[in-house]
Amino acid sequence: MRKISKAQLIKLQKKYKTDKAIGELFGITRQAVHQMRKKYDIGPVEDKYDSRNQEILKLYNEGMPGTKIAQKIKLSVSQTYRIISNASNSKS
Repeated sequence: MRKISKAQLIKLQKKYKTDKAIGELFGITRQAVHQMRKKYDIGPVEDKYDSRNQEILKLYNEGMPGTKIAQKIKLSVSQTYRIISNASNSKS
């Protein structure tokens, strides 16, 4: 496996967002990337799902049922409703 420096890992994280995506790029597991982040004391990307969640909320507010949103976004129905619920609770 090619050695990835801390600076490289930070750049990769900004571009690819998830450990899984970075791992696929280098042919290593998500867990291996996670261990590298821990070694370098790099936290996870906080907003990696922000655009996806905003799309879910937009579709829901436009009247699309959660089950259809889940199919479109390729998430489970329960995860989709959890995102919608969390957004509703944070507005209160």
